[in-house]
Formats: sequence, structure tokens, C-alpha cells
Amino acid sequence: MEKIYKSMGSVGVFNVVVGILMIVSGIAFGTAVIAKGVTLLKRKSELIF
Repeated sequence: MEKIYKSMGSVGVFNVVVGILMIVSGIAFGTAVIAKGVTLLKRKSELIF
């Protein structure tokens, strides 16, 4: 029974760590996309299709 408790605890810690990493990476990528969008808006007059 103690083995199961320890393995469940380690899986829980792993899930929390993965969740935090996903939140941080999502914020980083979102910020990068917004920054690139702002750059495109600033250079809107230079774009020719």
C-alpha cells in the first residue's frame, strides 16, 4: 500500500510541474506572437501583396 501512495505522490508532483511549464511556455509564446503582430502593424504601410 505504501508503494502505491509514493508513486501517486510522485505522479502528482510531475503533473504540477508539467502544468506550470505549460503555463509559462504559453505566456512566453503568446507574448512573442503579440510582439510580432505589433511589428507587422507598425510596418503595415511597407507591406505589398
